[in-house]
Amino acid sequence: MVSKTIIDKSTGTVTFFAFDKGQGLSEHTAPYDALIHIIEGEAEITIGGKPNNLIEGEIIIMPANKPHSLQAVEKFKMLLIMIRS
Repeated sequence: MVSKTIIDKSTGTVTFFAFDKGQGLSEHTAPYDALIHIIEGEAEITIGGKPNNLIEGEIIIMPANKPHSLQAVEKFKMLLIMIRS
């Protein structure tokens, strides 16, 4: 996995991520709403126990304090936009 923070402000962050097939992030929570935009490839993003398969161009919102995880179905790249206020 590779990550690079593009914007880091008090109101939120924008971070670029790239994952190889089979890589992912284990279940966790965040205190803020977050939006994931798939730039390339395919990922399974599970929110509150419900899996969601996303492909290039699709977007999903992860609500604050709701458990979520992600797994690369194939190599994929995404932007994570965290909204702090």
